[in-house]
Amino acid sequence: RFYCDYCDTYLTHDSPSVRKTHCSGRKHKENVKDYYQKWMEEQAQSLIDKTTAAFQQGKIPPTPFSAPPPAGAMIPPPPSI
Repeated sequence: RFYCDYCDTYLTHDSPSVRKTHCSGRKHKENVKDYYQKWMEEQAQSLIDKTTAAFQQGKIPPTPFSAPPPAGAMIPPPPSI
């Protein structure tokens, strides 16, 4: 018996043709897509959490654009083409 981790199911017969049919099915493809989408979201959230923690510990300086310009400050015009 073959177990598909993405679909959380066992295939009743384990043969190459059954696996190929299963893996080319719509539901299996959706499950694979959902699995990797969730994995990417977890990776992104982990990176955000690490960056936030580093910033709060003072390991990352604030960017020059994070604060509004002081009152009366002139903003330079964009470069001409």
